[in-house]
Amino acid sequence: MSSFHVRRKDREITDTKEMQQVLKATKYVTIAFCMDNEPYLVSLSHGYDQAKNCLYFHCAPEGKKLVYAQSNPQVWGQAVLDYGVTDECDYAYTSVHFRGKLVFITDLEEKRQALETLVRQSSNTPEEKLARVKPEKLAKTMMGRIDLTYMSGKKHQVPPKAQP
Repeated sequence: MSSFHVRRKDREITDTKEMQQVLKATKYVTIAFCMDNEPYLVSLSHGYDQAKNCLYFHCAPEGKKLVYAQSNPQVWGQAVLDYGVTDECDYAYTSVHFRGKLVFITDLEEKRQALETLVRQSSNTPEEKLARVKPEKLAKTMMGRIDLTYMSGKKHQVPPKAQP
């Protein structure tokens, strides 16, 4: 695969920790699949596991993304922190693009860890939600993991400062 680089070096993020923070801060990612030269995009709520450098998500046990993933488990994705239009009519954002391999999790303990990671990142009341998950329901839940093999980042403007 050929390698492309960020054209505007002044906007490139080279710090892995900064890119990981974006993956932890966003509530969803957009994933690109490809099968038989036909692309497909889907947005997924996710949880990022920094220690394992992977994203977890859950989905229905059938559907288009499963067919595409079974045909070609290599995916490309992006996470974006959108800060909106600036006073200068420019656009402020931080984005991370990534490549990875998608696998579906069958091990119940890994499913539990994946769901905890996802819920803790996406919910304001994670412990309350996790307490309601029954083992029999978790066993039937389709959980996916994207093992990241590459990341690149870009930002324009600094994130707005929090108001006092």
